[in-house]
Amino acid sequence: MRVSNEILMHYRGDKKNNKNISINESVGFDKDGNEITFLDILKTPKPDFALDIHKKNNISALKEYFHVLTPREQNIIIKRYGLNDEDEITQKDIATSLGISRSYVSRIEKRALTKLLREFIKNNKDKTN
Repeated sequence: MRVSNEILMHYRGDKKNNKNISINESVGFDKDGNEITFLDILKTPKPDFALDIHKKNNISALKEYFHVLTPREQNIIIKRYGLNDEDEITQKDIATSLGISRSYVSRIEKRALTKLLREFIKNNKDKTN
């Protein structure tokens, strides 16, 4: 009996955490008897919000290396991959907007991606040494 009282006292005394809940905590059951958790009932603008957060973090990390690109290369990468909340557009559409050929856009894009990769590898090699 003494142990259970001590446990009760601990939980009563731990008021700072008493409002914390897990998103996996059960809140009830649906009409078919399946357990429903907070995660199931959370409303988000998109069902893949966790992927969106991961993508935004990756884009932020990528932008750390944009300094190695020319303004034209940056512009093409941003348009091509829909960065900065822009829509992804095709190489053909980029070429038309810049007044150059699609194959030239392709070469610029490939060169820019290679520069980004080299800078990424160089910086990560420096961090591990």
